[in-house]
Amino acid sequence: MKVLVLGAGVVGTAAAYYLAKDGHEVTVIERHEAAARGTSQSNAGLVSPGDATAWASPSALKTFLRGLWNHELGIKVRPSLDPYFYAWSLRFLRECTVARMRANTQVKLRLALYSRDCINALSETTGIHYDERKRGILYFFRTQKSLDTGTDNYRYLGEHGLPIEIVGRDRLVELEPGLAGVKEKIAGGVYSPIDQTGDSKQLADKLAAHAAEKLGVKFLFGTTVQGLDIEGDRVRAVMTSAGPVTTDAVVISMGPESGLLGRRYGIDLPVYPVKGYTVTVPLEDESKGPTMGGADEDRLIGYSRLGNRLRMSSTAEFTGFDRSFKPRDFNSILNTGKDLFPGAFDEKKALFWAGLRPMMPNSVPVFGQAKYRNLYLDTGHGHLGWTMACGSGKFLSDLVAGRKPEIDPQGLLYGAAP
Repeated sequence: MKVLVLGAGVVGTAAAYYLAKDGHEVTVIERHEAAARGTSQSNAGLVSPGDATAWASPSALKTFLRGLWNHELGIKVRPSLDPYFYAWSLRFLRECTVARMRANTQVKLRLALYSRDCINALSETTGIHYDERKRGILYFFRTQKSLDTGTDNYRYLGEHGLPIEIVGRDRLVELEPGLAGVKEKIAGGVYSPIDQTGDSKQLADKLAAHAAEKLGVKFLFGTTVQGLDIEGDRVRAVMTSAGPVTTDAVVISMGPESGLLGRRYGIDLPVYPVKGYTVTVPLEDESKGPTMGGADEDRLIGYSRLGNRLRMSSTAEFTGFDRSFKPRDFNSILNTGKDLFPGAFDEKKALFWAGLRPMMPNSVPVFGQAKYRNLYLDTGHGHLGWTMACGSGKFLSDLVAGRKPEIDPQGLLYGAAP
């Protein structure tokens, strides 16, 4: 069967790989000149089932509302005239109950755990490496108060299948010597030993090359999707800047643009862009940097060690499709990095980046058929796109093939609620 995958981020590239492994003739359409040049280019680098707690929660509701006027928060909301922002916000607010947060979190955790296994199996099968480290991730808190309240979500994850260890500051620096110099600034945290880190851009680049060479996947880079040619209940072709491309099936994996395309054809797909910022800087003294991934939960900053580089990420900013940034936007990230790892890097060598996460109101990605018999979704992964990409691709390939998925589909299929 001929399958078109729209989008060559880490999610779309993984989907193309698994579909091609099933024997399909796969073509990927991507507007950039290479894979992973959009959202997947420079994320936090965390493969983190430990970060599976749904964003929509009672506490997030308070922060979201405060973000309307306080732009110094980790969540920044800049109201616009975009009616879809208000529609998305109302749906997000409806998810901000304890019951909905727990239900959404369970779905995310199930997919994240499955996907972590898929990433590792894919790496072993293909021989692809991506500056990965499998030492776990530390989620730490600076005050006893935030530690006492912040561990509740992690305990819930622990009760539903995630191995965790609640650690004090002594155990924390034993696990992460890179934090020994700031030990007194940290009250304690949570260690998730099965979490890991890696460079999603490296994996997507290498996986695209592998899929093209070994599995015959065709990548149409520098090609823009302009629309769908629909006949009856099927998509007959995808209209592109290079002309129409006929197909037997289509997969939408266009990141935040997925919602824009879907709405044109009556598909209720509430994916909205949420901007995040990252800093990547070479380690001048590797002994002073982290040895594993981590998250400063009080300052809402995640980081990972990618070879001899330090990647730091922060902020959820609602600014529509604006990808622009200014140097001052990264001040809090750099200040936190210098605070945690003094002397580890020279901030003058930092590379700045901002990208858009494709967020669903409930934080759960969507899969399956949408309105047309041969149109499939694999999108809406939000801040865990890197974590969930390979599991999503395998799950999607099972759906297209009509196989029973290896993972329970409850709460993941399009139109279903967890």
